[in-house]
Amino acid sequence: MDNKRPAAFLAGITDQKTPKAEAESLLDELAALARTLDIEVAGRELVTARERHPKFGMGTGKAAELAEKAAALDADCLVFDWDPSPSQQRNWEELAGIPVVDRQELIIRIFAERALTREAELQVRLAELSYRLPRLAHKYIDLSRQRGGRYGTRGTGETRLETDRRFLEQRIHSLEKEIDTVQRQRQVQRKQRERRGIPVCAVVGYTNAGKSTLFNALTGSSVTAEDRLFATLDATSRRFEPVRGRPVLLVDTVGLIRRLPHTLVNAFRATLEEASLADLLIHVIDASDPGAEIFCRTTLRVLDELGAGGIPVLTVLNKTDRTGTAEESLALLERFPGSIAVSALTRTGLDELAARVDETLSGELLRFRFPLDRTDLVSLLYRDGSVISEKYGEEYIEVEARTGGRTAGMLKKYAVPAVP
Repeated sequence: MDNKRPAAFLAGITDQKTPKAEAESLLDELAALARTLDIEVAGRELVTARERHPKFGMGTGKAAELAEKAAALDADCLVFDWDPSPSQQRNWEELAGIPVVDRQELIIRIFAERALTREAELQVRLAELSYRLPRLAHKYIDLSRQRGGRYGTRGTGETRLETDRRFLEQRIHSLEKEIDTVQRQRQVQRKQRERRGIPVCAVVGYTNAGKSTLFNALTGSSVTAEDRLFATLDATSRRFEPVRGRPVLLVDTVGLIRRLPHTLVNAFRATLEEASLADLLIHVIDASDPGAEIFCRTTLRVLDELGAGGIPVLTVLNKTDRTGTAEESLALLERFPGSIAVSALTRTGLDELAARVDETLSGELLRFRFPLDRTDLVSLLYRDGSVISEKYGEEYIEVEARTGGRTAGMLKKYAVPAVP
């Protein structure tokens, strides 16, 4: 039995929109995506695109050169870090004689391999079909030419194309309805959490930043945490107590990546929207990665697109055990003001992170005066806030506490001017 790993030749493009340094970084990321699928990288090249020929997305001479290099390396497929149109994909396959795969397809394949729950399977299937739908035409164009009849009539190939397109559209509609059902179920769960008054804290960040390792370290869980891209696809929730007796619901979310296919952003909206509905975001950044600032911007942009731009954020610089000297670590903290340096692996910095989570969720210092018979409101502050002092007078109970969010709103009518 032949267990030989498939070999791929990778190609990226640098142009006016994508500087060379960023294009190289994207090509490195493409190689990591390929290796995640157990594809061997036989070779790679970064193309400087001065001419974007519509047939190949680059000059015909350069296209022929890449095809020859792939053949010389005995590559089984070409993998592009851009999105060729269906017709360009067909042209490349005719030129090189091997399959052509783009970044979108690699990511979708990884997601398909990692989908463990019904929700993730639905989302991946939707992304796959949405990706395939516009690529049906080139698949059957040769059949249409061979059996299509004269101009104005419908040939066998065209009929099959229309049938397949109708089937895919119907299946996409069905999957969207099923995912809507999942979203409604999530909304019910969220309302139950809101009634219990438990704040939600979502762990977000670039893929492979160490989110799941940090999640496990904080909650004592055993969520899958690997040094691989997209190790986590489903949103997992666990109880976390930054301060004893005041629980927080910590949610681990799917990692983000540059040039994430829109089909996947839409398909995984039910999972990613956990971030947009959280009370606090823990933004995890791999401090040891040279592209940390680029990854940070990517994450913040996607979160903004999801409607999570106005939620408080704690920036966590993870993997500081790999950053080198103390001076390098200090320089890193200066690049991300207000951030917290941790190592989820060695558990350093976790106490500071827990304290910052509690401080942020506890809110501002407020003074309340409750009727003597409303000790239940004092208990509410002990449960959902941080009580500084409590005094019983002849007419009221005066409490100084840090609280915010829904609890502060509920107690607003009992608030008096804050302590100077």
